[in-house]
Amino acid sequence: MSTAPLPQSPDSPQPPQTQPAKGTTRSLCIAGKVLVCMLAIAVLAWVAVRSVVRMIAKGDQLVALRNGQSLMLAMNDFHAEFGSFPDRKTAQHLAAMIDTQLDLSGDSANDYFRQLIAAGICKSEDPFFSVTPYSPYPPDNVTTGKYALSAREVGFGYIMNGDAAIGIDNPDRIIAVTPLLNASASDDFDPAPLAGKAVVVCLDTTTKALPIREDHKIVVSGTHTTLLDYGAHTSWGIAIKPVLKPPKTQNRNP
Repeated sequence: MSTAPLPQSPDSPQPPQTQPAKGTTRSLCIAGKVLVCMLAIAVLAWVAVRSVVRMIAKGDQLVALRNGQSLMLAMNDFHAEFGSFPDRKTAQHLAAMIDTQLDLSGDSANDYFRQLIAAGICKSEDPFFSVTPYSPYPPDNVTTGKYALSAREVGFGYIMNGDAAIGIDNPDRIIAVTPLLNASASDDFDPAPLAGKAVVVCLDTTTKALPIREDHKIVVSGTHTTLLDYGAHTSWGIAIKPVLKPPKTQNRNP
């Protein structure tokens, strides 16, 4: 037989009852909403920044394409006058033919391209410029003395047949390229500056923006050859061994 609970006196102590803290709950809700808003703003800002970076890189790519075409037109004028694209023989010929203060003795892209200025074919440094980590700012267009195409004013690398200029027998061949990875003499490319593309300048004056592969190499043709691969099944054939002359990143000590 169960015993009914004894009635409690109104004066007996009651067990404490917990009530939700309304102020605390509201504060947590507000904090959560603020956090979500801040996260959304951060994501939108990140997307906006990436869009701006892509737009800038695309614009730099267009500049490189335009300058590359101007460069090739100037190279063709040089070839018409001297029978060859710039190389060591044309440098010696220029030095003997004209009185110039320009340094034509080096072995970088800057030095070979400088022959176009010495010959009076290029009046500015713009055709040689492309935005890269080693040429981040447009050239100053001072084309006299040691200031003509000084270090970090050239974005294009120059392709030669060893120490000799490339011939004109195959218009599909590439003679200038940008942006090189670390301004090196290899055919490694930097995908960052020009929206993941490498700009190449062909002998027929066309310029192309080709995708850079994940390993920083670029496919030149429908085959799986890279830029400096040569042989029977490449644009170079078996008679040419292409050598890439990189731009200069530091001036020589005086």
